[in-house]
Amino acid sequence: QVQLVESGGGLVQAGGSLRLSCAASGFNLDYYNIGWFRQAPGKEREGVSCISSTDGDTYYADSVKGRFTISRDNANNTVYLQMNSLKPEDTAVYYCAADPSYRRLVAGFGPFDSWGQGTPVPVSS
Repeated sequence: QVQLVESGGGLVQAGGSLRLSCAASGFNLDYYNIGWFRQAPGKEREGVSCISSTDGDTYYADSVKGRFTISRDNANNTVYLQMNSLKPEDTAVYYCAADPSYRRLVAGFGPFDSWGQGTPVPVSS
């Protein structure tokens, strides 16, 4: 069964850090581009960051540049999102997605091959 599972979310104070994990089962993440997305209550889903499967190219939304870092550990079939200097406006449910197209992930144009179930990240002020 093809599955993505996010973990690492939880309540954090503004200025704090969290590392989210996106673990794949049933397929090899080596061959997939991975994107992190988030959806805050009452708002539309937005793209946060992506990482390419081929050349390691990365993308960050302007709102997280300099604070978030995406990385992949192919040996463990996992992609990470390190989030530093968190702000209350980062509060959202964070999802990861896998797709053969890096361009579509960056553009946010789904549907994508696979989605995780999401992990909540509430940031208190």
